[in-house]
Amino acid sequence: MSLAPRVVLVHRTTEYEELVARHGTHGQAAFFLTSRGRSIEEVSERHTRTRRALADVASAIPLTWRQARVERDDLDRFLFAPEDVVVVVGQDGLVANVAKYLTGQPVVGIDTDPGRNPGVLVRHRAVDAGTLISSATAAGTSADELTMVEAVADDTQRLVALNEIYLGAAGHQTARYRLGLDGDRGVVEPQASSGVLVGTGTGATGWIRSVWQERGGGPPLPAPTEDRLLWFVREAWPSPATGTSLVAGELPQGAQLRLTVESDRLIAFGDGVESDALELTWGQSVRVGMAEVRLRLVG
Repeated sequence: MSLAPRVVLVHRTTEYEELVARHGTHGQAAFFLTSRGRSIEEVSERHTRTRRALADVASAIPLTWRQARVERDDLDRFLFAPEDVVVVVGQDGLVANVAKYLTGQPVVGIDTDPGRNPGVLVRHRAVDAGTLISSATAAGTSADELTMVEAVADDTQRLVALNEIYLGAAGHQTARYRLGLDGDRGVVEPQASSGVLVGTGTGATGWIRSVWQERGGGPPLPAPTEDRLLWFVREAWPSPATGTSLVAGELPQGAQLRLTVESDRLIAFGDGVESDALELTWGQSVRVGMAEVRLRLVG
């Protein structure tokens, strides 16, 4: 007898909960916000909407299905199973947070605050959760296969991200390294810069887009499902020992950017989460390209 599907509800602590935990009581949290020109009512109302959405989604899960909950800070300790249906209740960024822990499970994004969130990844409302969850495992269900980016170091450390991967110095200070493209023999350039960004079409709505705009365009931004990445070197510094000829480009499927560390310590992290970074030391190399795994986003 096969197990019933399991729904994993992914959520995060609300700003209201964080404030009360830090200051002890609702009143103290209200006083703190008032001293900074904010109102506790607006924060409390968003907390209420989020908790109501989470309760509505939980009640929409079929009674014969299993369910589990995981908070964002516990994702790295949670084991997702192949048969899981992952329901992210919150903001777009929460989908990116969970994406790197998945291996093809369907993901349903539920927007807890319509009109405040862009809704790029959390595309649905809590009222639609029951229909979406029931159909997530059915054959022929519409799902976008979103491209992801991967960094693999020569010591087998691996990092996957939905939006972008940053390679550089901790604190975004000057990083020294050698940069090249796999397949371009002899085209390797020593550089000193604020780091390197490699991003997907999903990331093209954020950090990658801002760099792209500052450069005045260049290769067109990829679509989220497109087999193409963009990469940019941030603030490359020209000197007798470092160059600026390799500062931007695109990576089609199968292509990789190669970086060899020439600093005491560099890091690589994905989707803005510096606490979960690869540690790279002098002489190590890391390759960045499209990941084999994709995010299956329902609807």
